[in-house]
Amino acid sequence: MAETKQRTPPREPLQILRVRDISHSNTDWRGRTLHFKEETSIFPDDSYIRIWQNEQSECYPVHWHNAFEIILAVENYYDVTVEQDTYHLMPGEIIIIPAGKSHSIISPEAGRRYVLLFGIGVLNKIRGYNSIISLLSNTMLITSETTPEIYNDVYTRITFMINEYFNDNDFFEFSIYSNLMSLLVSVAKYSLSRNRENSSNSYMTKKKHFQRFQNVLDYIDVHYADNLTLESVAEYGGFSKYYFSRLFKDYSGYNFYDYLTMRRIKTAELLLTQPKLSITEVALQSGFSSISTFNRSFKKMKGCTPGDYKAMYSNNGMP
Repeated sequence: MAETKQRTPPREPLQILRVRDISHSNTDWRGRTLHFKEETSIFPDDSYIRIWQNEQSECYPVHWHNAFEIILAVENYYDVTVEQDTYHLMPGEIIIIPAGKSHSIISPEAGRRYVLLFGIGVLNKIRGYNSIISLLSNTMLITSETTPEIYNDVYTRITFMINEYFNDNDFFEFSIYSNLMSLLVSVAKYSLSRNRENSSNSYMTKKKHFQRFQNVLDYIDVHYADNLTLESVAEYGGFSKYYFSRLFKDYSGYNFYDYLTMRRIKTAELLLTQPKLSITEVALQSGFSSISTFNRSFKKMKGCTPGDYKAMYSNNGMP
């Protein structure tokens, strides 16, 4: 049964979103598009940012998408279930949902929230991207009680991004991405510091290991299609097999092979949108040694087979 994480509301009333008196609506929004539980057509044609003020009482069934999602509750509660965990979001509280995570939302009859969606693949050429994404691989609840060290910074940046978006300020997309990157760094550093606190190693050893671990993630990002093993990657990073296995879990939240599979599936998603490539070619180019393994892994992670996913794009075009 899903675990429900609940808290009492803050004692002092929050000054939620000091946003100018403007219309917070997406005039180009035409409704949701779901294919095999994947939500597509999220972004405007010329952007990788979508922010909206949501006041609908409609509940959203289980779905996933390739967008990085942030939800800020403004009025009333929202129950957000991500995979097996349910979060009871109170006004002023924030939830960060990584791309690709299955989630659903139960809305009250009346209320308001802001939903921020970002395509962050445009940042993947920046050094440190893979390390940050690995540190943000799990859903994160940001509140003044549970994460006081970063709450104000995250809340302020979200407020700023909403203002930029709906006021259509000059260079607003560039400004939003700038703040998003700062937000990601802030949250990733917080996650890293918590991981370090839970480790018995000295600070200098932890820092040195993280630098080496970042090199390992960069190596995986280049060689994911090769026949990588825990032993070979541990050797590349200069770690023993058993220490590296524990270190990988501590820093990324995944075991090595789950992370490698996730990286390969991410490539497969892109390749499956190319009509000239067969399922077998996609599997091999993504690093899978057999079709059966590819089919099983893809369906487990995405909720549909590679064939279904490819057909969706063939029949409907790129979302």
